[in-house]
Amino acid sequence: MNTRKIAALAASFALTASFASCSSSSVGQADVNSGAQTETTAAAVTEAAAEETTAEQPTTQPMTAAAAEKGSFYDAKGRLLLSTGEDGKRRVSAEPYAVSFANIITVMSDGYDTAFDDILTTPSSDGAGQSIRLTLDGDVQNEIYSYMEQNNIVGSVVCLRTDGSIMAQVNYPSYDPNAVADQKYDEDLAWGDVGNKAFSNYEPGSCFKIMSEVIADKHGVYSLYDDGTWEVGGVPIVNWDHETNKGGYPIPDRTLSSAFVNSSNIFFAKAFEEVGADDVLADLSSIFHFGADDDIQCDFGSLSNNIEIYCLDDLRRSAFGQSYVLTCPIFLAALGREAVFGDMVTPFVVKDIVSSDGAQKIGEGSKVLDVIASIPADYRQNLLNGMTGVGSGLGVQLPAGYSFYAKTGTAEGWKGDCLYITGCAKNDSDDGSTVYENYDNYGEHGSYIVVMQVMNPEAHGFEFASQSSGLYRGVMNIVVGR
Repeated sequence: MNTRKIAALAASFALTASFASCSSSSVGQADVNSGAQTETTAAAVTEAAAEETTAEQPTTQPMTAAAAEKGSFYDAKGRLLLSTGEDGKRRVSAEPYAVSFANIITVMSDGYDTAFDDILTTPSSDGAGQSIRLTLDGDVQNEIYSYMEQNNIVGSVVCLRTDGSIMAQVNYPSYDPNAVADQKYDEDLAWGDVGNKAFSNYEPGSCFKIMSEVIADKHGVYSLYDDGTWEVGGVPIVNWDHETNKGGYPIPDRTLSSAFVNSSNIFFAKAFEEVGADDVLADLSSIFHFGADDDIQCDFGSLSNNIEIYCLDDLRRSAFGQSYVLTCPIFLAALGREAVFGDMVTPFVVKDIVSSDGAQKIGEGSKVLDVIASIPADYRQNLLNGMTGVGSGLGVQLPAGYSFYAKTGTAEGWKGDCLYITGCAKNDSDDGSTVYENYDNYGEHGSYIVVMQVMNPEAHGFEFASQSSGLYRGVMNIVVGR
């Protein structure tokens, strides 16, 4: 067969974006000196890019921009998150949000303070740098971080609203940014144990089957022989329950619906083999913007997904999110949004450009409801039915007026097992088309796509993602109803 390589990454966990957020490691325990020798790696690139932009577009930056006090960050409700200290240089994270936002916002972690430097150093009418109101809710961010800390959930949580705005992007553990003396970029804070896992690429496991189900449906693969353990290509492909459900195999005519709800690796591996590599890759790109030639351009940086197919075995294992498949929780949130509403929209974090005190809107934020991929209408309902079936088994209780859709995923990666739950608490009155001036009353009509990533399953005695549903319910309880 023909082999094909799509969007290979230079590293399995680092994106090629200009931004890298983080929130990790116990507070105050980050080794900030370990990355000193590499501190110029991203900083120099960022500074060079800024100089190049200024050279190419000399009229876009006022001559006084460099002298302006750098602008501040505010959360969606106007609460201060980060500002410039009295010395006019040092960046100070506001309490009580310092730790939970540290690795997605600071220059040390290559966060928003780096990504939006051009905005923050452009003077507003009062002479200070323009400030940014983010889409993130500081209280939700703090509550999820505290919950992860209390329950020792090493990993990340992403909460996406249906307009594409990120409501929370939490990583545990984290660090105290105000305790770090040298505030230059530090590779350990950006990509080490205290890195932003929500924006770092790992194997997605069976959450990938959201895409596999649609591809199988599109190509008419509705029934296949499932033997529980498939001896093929030297290394067998097995289903997660091949040991505990030996009496249930083989299943001569396993349906697509049963394969999705019960997360059969064998069914989707055989389905991808039947569809063929060229069509699989084309569908991933056109329907889901996965492995496309162009990355997903978010305001905070680029989402680069990876899939490489060198042989038939790679094709088979790609169907359940293994082999050379890599993505990040932020993309999984966008994928969850597409699965439930039919369209994928670009995630974003800039709600408005505001005055230095955060009180007045002085410029527009990022584009909302920016549709970049769509599931053909004929293949949406079967996927929704499957995600309803998965969700019903997780025990998530939502208020009246909400429906729950989900997919679980267990990935075996180079850093160990990683568990995911990608779910959506869909408000029954939400069709995904509403544009919000602010998010004060979002909970009355809006929906929430929530992705939880657990990178220390052994600490909880978990083998499979479904076993982490109790932890996921706690996150949903924090999010829903706001």
